[in-house]
Amino acid sequence: MTSRRAVLFLVSLFLVCPAATRNSHAAQSIEATHQTQITQLPPTYVPPGKQIYKEYCAACHGSDGKGRGPAASSLSRQPPDLTTLAKRHGGNFPGEYVKGVLRFGPGLSAHGALEMPVWGPLFQYLENYNEAAVRQRIKNLSDFLESMQER
Repeated sequence: MTSRRAVLFLVSLFLVCPAATRNSHAAQSIEATHQTQITQLPPTYVPPGKQIYKEYCAACHGSDGKGRGPAASSLSRQPPDLTTLAKRHGGNFPGEYVKGVLRFGPGLSAHGALEMPVWGPLFQYLENYNEAAVRQRIKNLSDFLESMQER
């Protein structure tokens, strides 16, 4: 009787262990698939450049980009005319420069604080630190600024 139980135990062990291993592999596969889906999520909705400009830039630079927005008079320096960026850079729109300014600010000021906000950290916060969405937001805004250039 005990040998019969031992045989039944061994048989059941051989049947259960591979099933448990298959279930473990299936669980690992499901978890790996889930992790892949999380890391490969597409960027969230990113507004078009025109909308971003209206929300973040127009107050100082004006709706036309000429630097005469409603908040411009309260600044110590007149905001630059954004429609002449290409003209001031030899006829070529300085896309990488513009993206850098949007992301990191215009640089250090020798005479006091800068009035141009640094948008990169704000965009990171708004996009829940989704780097692809932040880059897309800055690209959309830069592309819109390029479309505003004087002909």
